[in-house]
Amino acid sequence: MLCGFASLEEVFRTEFGAVLQCSNKNCYWLEFAGDCTPFKVTDFLHLRRKIEEINLSELLFDPSPRADFTIIMPFRSQRCFVLSVSDVLNLKELMQGAKFMMELPGIIKDCLKAAPTSPLIIG
Repeated sequence: MLCGFASLEEVFRTEFGAVLQCSNKNCYWLEFAGDCTPFKVTDFLHLRRKIEEINLSELLFDPSPRADFTIIMPFRSQRCFVLSVSDVLNLKELMQGAKFMMELPGIIKDCLKAAPTSPLIIG
């Protein structure tokens, strides 16, 4: 359940979930698999790296029953994610989109610094 005092801004959304940013509490909310989970910024970044590190090829080609699900227990969270291969794909997509949107302002700023400052000639 989202906090009533939270001021949430959507970072990225897919049909399977969303990443929201709360400026009031300086945290991120992960909406996935029917639940919303808050994360401190460093904990969210750690979770994002853990999701990025999941090797899909290994999951797909491993014949053992343990490869059917991946268990992720985020740091300082009461939530445990038990993910099927399709859940991993959906969560990876969500996290990659959120990562891009989080890095986009810095990329734009770098591009604007590198842009030549020649005078605009209209004529």
